[in-house]
Amino acid sequence: MASNLPGSVRQFGVALRALLVFTVALGIVYPLVMTGVAQALFHGNANGSIVKVDGKAVASDLIGQAYTMDSGKKDDDGKAIMVADPKWFQTRPSASAYDAMASGGSNLGPNNADLLAAIQERKKAVAALEGVAESQVPPDAVTAGASGLDPAISPAYAALQVNRVARERGLDVAKVKELVADNTKGRTLGFLGEPQVNVVTLNQALAALG
Repeated sequence: MASNLPGSVRQFGVALRALLVFTVALGIVYPLVMTGVAQALFHGNANGSIVKVDGKAVASDLIGQAYTMDSGKKDDDGKAIMVADPKWFQTRPSASAYDAMASGGSNLGPNNADLLAAIQERKKAVAALEGVAESQVPPDAVTAGASGLDPAISPAYAALQVNRVARERGLDVAKVKELVADNTKGRTLGFLGEPQVNVVTLNQALAALG
């Protein structure tokens, strides 16, 4: 039996039913299914990969941190000048000072004079901290990532820091190398990206040693 409703009303009814179906399917069912799968199979990642100490959340292994200490000096604005703490493995530079609310890079091009000057200053600082020649400083020790929140460094940069961390903490070099190896992740799927060392989990392992 043919409907007596105007064509525009029938179209409105079809559109409304479609809206309700897709709202339920894509706005409720799909998110619940994906959340359930994530919680069941990737619980830690789905909840932010939180690092806890004595049951208290202290970090996320997805977000880097600055491991610094007060130099005892002040800048022109009277703020304390922070320098690398030699007891910890150091991360790469960050344009956002590892502030998760301000993720981003410097947006300076490779030929920018300010960036080149900053790289040279960083190279000198890293070489002095590690007691090596500037030519031995790896690129990721002096250049920041696009996000400014990178928690990982290259195995080469981690290896450069092993002797200093072992000396400052009174640990055996072999033990520190073991911790580095335990916190090194290979290429994704065996061929994507490069091997990397998660500094957050590595320093957490160091802290657990006391």
